[in-house]
Amino acid sequence: MKTIEGMGLTDVQAVYSGPEGLLWELVMGQQIHIGGFASSLDLAEKAGISGCAAGVDLCCCNGAGMRFLLRFADVKTMTGVDATQTVIDHGRRLCDDEGVIDRVDFVLADACETGLPDGKADFVWGEDAWCYVSDKAALIAEAARLVKPGGTIAFTDWVEGPAGLSDEEAGRFLAFMKFPNIQDIEGYSRLLAAGGCDVKIAEDTGRFAPYVELYLNMLNMQLTYDALKIIGFNMELMGAMGAEMQFMKTLADEGKIAQGVFAAVKS
Repeated sequence: MKTIEGMGLTDVQAVYSGPEGLLWELVMGQQIHIGGFASSLDLAEKAGISGCAAGVDLCCCNGAGMRFLLRFADVKTMTGVDATQTVIDHGRRLCDDEGVIDRVDFVLADACETGLPDGKADFVWGEDAWCYVSDKAALIAEAARLVKPGGTIAFTDWVEGPAGLSDEEAGRFLAFMKFPNIQDIEGYSRLLAAGGCDVKIAEDTGRFAPYVELYLNMLNMQLTYDALKIIGFNMELMGAMGAEMQFMKTLADEGKIAQGVFAAVKS
């Protein structure tokens, strides 16, 4: 697992309380994860989430994953945990606007120490957000604690690809994304197994490179003014961010980073 020093929760909170978070939502929509609706549908189907009574979304951001599950996977109730007040407030407004606020509960907490009860959730959910968590082992252990026996842990995440990152590449990528580290598919599988879970799916979705190309095209071909407005019309910053996203696409093309999908059942 590649790591970077000095990156932590406060850096992530700063991202999603400021212009960077607005930029990600501009190019990715409310579902701030690679693949959007199609990725959520794929994860729910692979993990057999449909019809579950209660789920927990760890690092839920604005609650888009929970709204998807309530509306399109027939999940009855959701609890979302996030450590950033700004996105929780935004999520509550969006859930109210969509008429599902009575079926959603938001909790302001560290995803590794949620304070939620043991073994009550039918499933634990995450979408491209656990890459922001420093202690991956503690996060997976918390997910395993929350889910009931026979329940499912289902998530996607940005992972190191099979070609591997050099230390220099990892440092640049992690610094831009504000990730403290990046796990790989095998590493997540080991953590799930250590948490008493039977890993059913652990694989590369193949989505990363084409979707980063899509985001670059949107910024360069359609949303340039909107993005510049968010960052105070700073052309130099816009160029630097575009270069880092192009670098990410190159890493993905070379098999060095990917989006992994995981589904595991607690024994």
